[in-house]
Amino acid sequence: MYKVLLVDDEELDLEGMRRFIPWSDLNMVVRGSVNNALSACDIIEKEDIDILVSDVNMPYMSGLELARIALERKPSIRIIFVSGYQEFSYVQQALSLKAYSYVLKPMNDSELVSSLLKAKRDLDEEIKQREVETAYQEMIPIVKSDILIRLLEREDSDDSEALAKQMVSYGLDRMHWPVRVAVIELDNLPWEQAGGMSSQRETTRKFLQHVQDSVLALGIVTWCKLSSQRIALLLEEAESDAMVRDLVDRIRRQLPATVTAGIGGTAKGPDDLQASHRQAVEAVEGKMFLGKGTVIKYEDVRAEPAMLDARMLDERMKSLLAAMEDYELVRICDELDKWFDSVKRLRSRFTVHNMSSYIIWKLDQYLSSKDEDLFELLGMEMQHLDILMQFETVNDIRGWLVRRMFEISEKLYEKANSKDSKFIRSVISFIKEHMSENITIRDIAQHFSFSPSHIGYLIKEKSGHTFNELLVQLRMEKACELLKQPGMKIYEVADQVGYRYLPYFSRQFKEKFGITPLEYRKRESE
Repeated sequence: MYKVLLVDDEELDLEGMRRFIPWSDLNMVVRGSVNNALSACDIIEKEDIDILVSDVNMPYMSGLELARIALERKPSIRIIFVSGYQEFSYVQQALSLKAYSYVLKPMNDSELVSSLLKAKRDLDEEIKQREVETAYQEMIPIVKSDILIRLLEREDSDDSEALAKQMVSYGLDRMHWPVRVAVIELDNLPWEQAGGMSSQRETTRKFLQHVQDSVLALGIVTWCKLSSQRIALLLEEAESDAMVRDLVDRIRRQLPATVTAGIGGTAKGPDDLQASHRQAVEAVEGKMFLGKGTVIKYEDVRAEPAMLDARMLDERMKSLLAAMEDYELVRICDELDKWFDSVKRLRSRFTVHNMSSYIIWKLDQYLSSKDEDLFELLGMEMQHLDILMQFETVNDIRGWLVRRMFEISEKLYEKANSKDSKFIRSVISFIKEHMSENITIRDIAQHFSFSPSHIGYLIKEKSGHTFNELLVQLRMEKACELLKQPGMKIYEVADQVGYRYLPYFSRQFKEKFGITPLEYRKRESE
């Protein structure tokens, strides 16, 4: 509602205006009604008055003087004079003060209402114009941002002539070339510190707010939001490095998370901006290998990626699994360090994620061979491995794997040193020692001083396999080792693992591995 101040030294006229004018219907509210101009000045100082209705001739200070003071205080105030004086001099002075109306006493209520409505329509129009102007001013940064995004990410199909005109319209043509594109990205919180979605959204909101505050403080004009966690800036080449470091430092001091910046190559004109932007993105994504929370130049990440020897990786994987099996935690760290030192040289996010998946796959295979379940040991579902794709740096992935492999190694160690595990290891040891013989469950029972039925129950209970299943598994594992030795005949391998009839050995081998012993030997020798 519009705020109205009534001023008249005649109490009856003042009370009549207050009581008989339908103020609420006019969308107005009377914020004060006083009988002298001095009291009116006090109200004008305290209240944001929109319409002043004042008598002209009053003691101590006239309505004309009051109007001048009110206009100095608020030039947009609307003034309506009410007076019993018709002299031209009064009317002339009122008009010079841009009064909306000069209503003569005795007043007709409808005449005053008409003057008030005129003032209201004018105020309504002024508000609309201000809203349009505000919306226009708010749109300028958005349009500038959109033009900049199109310049940075434009395709061949974009209208270059139209973009050039828009650059001129919004002052982007006045940039001092050469420039560099810088991309600043909010890093994800470490996985062990990350909160829920609401916490992440709040951090993102703060990031964008602090970016806006910081670029204004530094006088950076040309910047745009690429996503909720990434912004781009155009900076003069000479000051780009220092400016980005200052900006990153300002933002980082305000957030619980770090930010990483990437600086692209030199752009000598608008046509080079797309390449500089692409290089800045490549630089900021270089945090996968160079670490986050830093400023990375394109020159630091453009080196050709190295190649990895697949056999070397396989050997390192075997060493890593051996360290885990032996519960050597320091060695686990050392082996993973060697692995990731090699992976860092690849400079490929896709390859790093593939290598991480390869480690998980080999770990799952290894544990399956020991009748263990990877996800059961970790207490997690398979889909939770998606976290590996979300990590931003090699060190994040390494840290997660170290912790998980520590957990697995500890649980395997605890199981291996339990009473049940010692019994099964004794059974396996006896079977391996007598594998070439025609060993039966009676032989096992006699060795451990149990009845055949009881020893069969214990083996099933402690290992999850029947005696025959455990015997076949151990024989097939030994057969695989012997088949890798080129000097041994297949029938000799069969004899060494307790099979006197070669076709039966071949049939069981194929049931277990899906290929014959001969096919296995050929595959392993390639």
